Amino acid sequence: MRTDDPRLDPAEPLDPTGEQFTITSDDGGTTATIAQVGASLRHLVSGGTDLVPPYPTGSPTPAGSGIVLVPWPNRVRDGRWNDEGETRQLAISEPAYGNASHGLLRFAPYRLAAASPDAVTLTATIFAQTGYPYVLGTAVTYAVTDGALSATHVIRNLGAGSAPVALGTHPYFCIGDAPTEDLVLTSSGATMFTADAQKIPTGVAAVDAATDLRAGRRLGDLDLDTAYTDLVRGDDGRVHTTLAAPDGRAIDVWQGEGFDYVQVFTTDRYPGRPLTVAIEPMTAPADAFNSGRSLRRLATGESWTLEWGVTFSA
Repeated sequence: MRTDDPRLDPAEPLDPTGEQFTITSDDGGTTATIAQVGASLRHLVSGGTDLVPPYPTGSPTPAGSGIVLVPWPNRVRDGRWNDEGETRQLAISEPAYGNASHGLLRFAPYRLAAASPDAVTLTATIFAQTGYPYVLGTAVTYAVTDGALSATHVIRNLGAGSAPVALGTHPYFCIGDAPTEDLVLTSSGATMFTADAQKIPTGVAAVDAATDLRAGRRLGDLDLDTAYTDLVRGDDGRVHTTLAAPDGRAIDVWQGEGFDYVQVFTTDRYPGRPLTVAIEPMTAPADAFNSGRSLRRLATGESWTLEWGVTFSA
């Protein structure tokens, strides 16, 4: 079947991540590429230094790279949760562990709502569906300035009844050609969530020798898929997680109000890289739909705005 609609008859094969949106700071030194699918932060470069590692054109988003996680980050055990006395069953999107993983927009195409040379806003609607009978409007605005990127998320309850929501994001980071194993990761979390074989929290414990990042740790010495809490906010009201190269170049991943957790994930599954680290701001930990921890319910018409960002220093 052929049509006159170029979306159905594209001149070239569509990229699995959809349309690409590139924004550039006024000084031309910082550029970000956002992919339509998952509103993912696909690439970030400043002063010629890659800060978010690129992956090949024509490839699906690897390991959740840069995607928005909504209406929950991380996992829901068995996809099953108690919604004020009623049991809901979400689709099992992580068969390896038997969980519902990373929300409902991971593979959804966002719509372009606004664009300028240095900023782009993408929107997507979550409609009522199996296991989540609520309607949410979501938007994310990415903006770049000299050496920095900011992301502003808005969630609005467009349906009836109070809608349970949490949000996270899943960016990976690098510092140009610096070997990832030699980067030093620093995070203020004094406690972490212990987890079972399904990667679902079983409790909270003090960080230990394998997980304590408060004094900075070399990434090559770490093996983490760990959610941190009891994060320290600076005088600016933000949580800061830093990644530093031996030559002094550094990334600061900051989290605004409401982002009270950070997941740190190291992996060898990122294309073309022996080691990569994700630093994931989250408003709630895994399985918040069951634990209720930091889960927020939005009344009809109520909105929630959240911010995080990245600053690079050469």
